[in-house]
Amino acid sequence: MWDEAAVRTMRATGRVQVMQCSWVYEHPIDFDGIRRFHQNFGAGLFGRRIERSPLPFGRYRWVSALGPQAPLDVAAPRTRAEIGDWLDERAQLPIDPERGPGWHLGVLPVTDGSTAVTVVISHCLGDGVGGLMVIADAIAGRRLDLGYPMPNSRSRLRAVAADVRDTLSDLPEAARTIAAGVRQLRRRDPDAAAATVQRPRRVLPDGDDQIVLPAISVFVDLADWNARAEAVGGNSYSMLAGFAARLGERMGRCAADDGVRLLIAVSDRTDGDTRANAMSLVTAQIDPMPVTVDQSAARGVIRQAFKTLREVPDETLQLLPLTPLVPKRVLKRVADGFLGSADLPVSCSNLGDLTPDVTMVDGTEAEYIVCRGIDQGTTRQELEDNDGQLVLVSSRVGGKVSIGIIGYQAGEQNSKARLAELAAKTLAEFDLTGEIDWNS
Repeated sequence: MWDEAAVRTMRATGRVQVMQCSWVYEHPIDFDGIRRFHQNFGAGLFGRRIERSPLPFGRYRWVSALGPQAPLDVAAPRTRAEIGDWLDERAQLPIDPERGPGWHLGVLPVTDGSTAVTVVISHCLGDGVGGLMVIADAIAGRRLDLGYPMPNSRSRLRAVAADVRDTLSDLPEAARTIAAGVRQLRRRDPDAAAATVQRPRRVLPDGDDQIVLPAISVFVDLADWNARAEAVGGNSYSMLAGFAARLGERMGRCAADDGVRLLIAVSDRTDGDTRANAMSLVTAQIDPMPVTVDQSAARGVIRQAFKTLREVPDETLQLLPLTPLVPKRVLKRVADGFLGSADLPVSCSNLGDLTPDVTMVDGTEAEYIVCRGIDQGTTRQELEDNDGQLVLVSSRVGGKVSIGIIGYQAGEQNSKARLAELAAKTLAEFDLTGEIDWNS
């Protein structure tokens, strides 16, 4: 249900969410290894695409799309300072989980002898943990066929008949879902809507222009990171949460109660799980002031958020079965309201400790790897209306903490250089330094 909701929301808003995983090799790469990876990657979760029902209210289904969905692209050589621009360009190339390609792979030879490799994937096909699983399988040469039917394998008459039957069988669940939605509405604070203040909208002359948000990569020595976490009573999660909260505070993303609201993605993927997005979101309100010297409170907040997730299911997830019945304009309004929340959320994903094999996209270990989450089709007006955006994706691999950061602050002159400066100042508050790369 979550997966279909993601696709329908993408169509309603025009915003395409993609994941990007990038490697930089300081030593010569094995192009044959890259070609093998390209052939193997189009299997498992990424060896499929979405086929919609002929009925407007019918369920979507997965169909097979095994093998590469786009040719391997080898770019003309560029300088080291241009790697960031190339990554941004690759991240904005068309991605479509229904019409294809659902993913694409590119290679950039660099004039100093290094090489950058990047894969961009529709978030409708898989999440971060699922993507890392497919990367590991592709590197190991495992090609998983999940057994989906071929595209357009049903005649229109058969498809209509089957989807009508499925819809009728779903009616009892839909009725229960509607009842649950009514109960949720009745429990809401009746004064909440009246208390909501509509902010004046400042129309920008270039507001309809689609923009590429500033993106940087931060690499911190893992031993230094761990030592600092121990010194302030923290751990891996609280260090990332503290860094995200301090950076969010620097970018004006403090809520009315002076806390920074983190949206933390938590994976619940199990063996054999074929869901595209097997995860939940928890919220943790972090006070950004003490986290550089004492993370005990932040750890407690995060621990309680995870406990609540386990013990109190998110009631809004019960409404997902109704997604096919919701008009596009309503889905867009819901999505816009989420992005423009008065709580100014900071999205924060911790992929944890990665196995060394995920760095070996050509068969040898890359010196750098970074993952990030990106929106395509975002306009400047949307970003300003929604008070900007801040997204962090972190992992620990190769003796480094790798953090991909996407950030835009409403009303400011946004650039990679400014975002890098804010990140460096935030690291310094934790008595840390790091490489801040690809910030041309």
